[in-house]
Amino acid sequence: MYDVLIIGAGIIGTGIARELSKYNLKIAVLEKDTDVSNGTTKANSAIVHGGYDAKEGSLMAKYNVLGNSMYEDLCKEFSVPFKRNGSLVLAFNADELEHLNTLYNRGLNNKVPGLSIISQEKLRELEPNVDDSAIAALHCSSAGIVSPWELAEALMDNAVENGVELFLNTEVESIEKLDEMFNVTTTAGIFHGKYIFNCAGVYADIIHNMIAPESYKIKPRKGEYFVLDKNQGSRVFNTVFQCPSKLGKGILVTPTAHGNLLVGPDAQDLDDRDDLSTATDKLDYIKFKGSHSIKNINFRENIRTFAGMRAESDRGDFIVEESSVKGFFDIAGIKSPGLSAAPAITLAAVDLLKNTGVNLIDKKDFIAPRKHTPFMHLSAEEKAKKIKEDSRFGRVICRCEMITEGEIIEAINRPVKAVTLDAVKRRCRPGSGRCQGGFCGPRVQEILSKELNKDMKDIILDKANSYILIEELKK
Repeated sequence: MYDVLIIGAGIIGTGIARELSKYNLKIAVLEKDTDVSNGTTKANSAIVHGGYDAKEGSLMAKYNVLGNSMYEDLCKEFSVPFKRNGSLVLAFNADELEHLNTLYNRGLNNKVPGLSIISQEKLRELEPNVDDSAIAALHCSSAGIVSPWELAEALMDNAVENGVELFLNTEVESIEKLDEMFNVTTTAGIFHGKYIFNCAGVYADIIHNMIAPESYKIKPRKGEYFVLDKNQGSRVFNTVFQCPSKLGKGILVTPTAHGNLLVGPDAQDLDDRDDLSTATDKLDYIKFKGSHSIKNINFRENIRTFAGMRAESDRGDFIVEESSVKGFFDIAGIKSPGLSAAPAITLAAVDLLKNTGVNLIDKKDFIAPRKHTPFMHLSAEEKAKKIKEDSRFGRVICRCEMITEGEIIEAINRPVKAVTLDAVKRRCRPGSGRCQGGFCGPRVQEILSKELNKDMKDIILDKANSYILIEELKK
């Protein structure tokens, strides 16, 4: 019997789990996938927005601005890369310049810091590679870039250290409430809990409808992206947008927290919530639009394309509320700026629980997150000391990202173990470089096999049944 069941282990579910782990509660997180942060959290623009785009008075505006203000301290606490690089919204004609003024005034009403409309001359100073036809821009110095999956993983690690139980490969099939207790039937058995937080992303309405009358619908919206090699990462410093449309903030060009260049996304409304395919015509459109913002992007340096899914609700705003069924909380429709708002949404979710009358008692032995510096960021003296203590830190496995065997073993054995090739990649980046695991992938697979005491054929790429090896051809 759990006090709280959390359905979904993205940036919202993991954040709520970690925040509630500060109190004397028995908590379980139910995640249908093979790892945390394996849905929208791992496949988005990784932008911490300023907050000028959301309409005044909306939850999006409220939580975006508050969440943004929390990011620097949060990422420092969890040793996650974050940078306030700023953002620019470009105007190419008089109509778009008028829209910049609308965004500027909205931003002032939303209390967004660091906003200004800058001239063509100032724009060229900030971004020398911006297209010559841009006549002005809205500059927001408080916007930033982050590694969202690393933050979600760190949050879940700390939650587990503080007693939260994580159940992966556990898909919810039905929910019922008897007296004051929820019975949640999953593919891994039945879980009992007093309260439920529904953080199921593009599946949130389906989960909601298992226990409560329909009150919103989620429409999955797919966006495709290019990831370019680090030699293109310096094409821009700021995150560069074009003027937004009704389908979203449009095609952006941005550096990533790890120094790559990201271009995308488009916006495709779908019925299939699992369609993460990419298509040549969609990518050609992204390439065309991105090149309209920034000159001379060398798309031949592309190292990966991918697609992510956003949870568009028919309410047009975040849903952060107790449903008509007492004790069942919906945290749904968390599309952009959901990542930016996530730290604030987490606190709002805790307040929902408090408002039901739950007495939250602080945990006296709460364990703070451990500080961590990636091996390659250590000084020469610190590296030498680490290698002397453990020679595996002297063996580089991924030469693109310069990741050592010691780092990979550490990643595998974190509180939330990395058990797939991509889970290791998300935690310490082997396979994230130019060759995309072409050289280091088999070595990482060998290390996983040894550390987990599993046959090599049982090590999967990412999703369930994504086998890499099938059989040995000759001995």
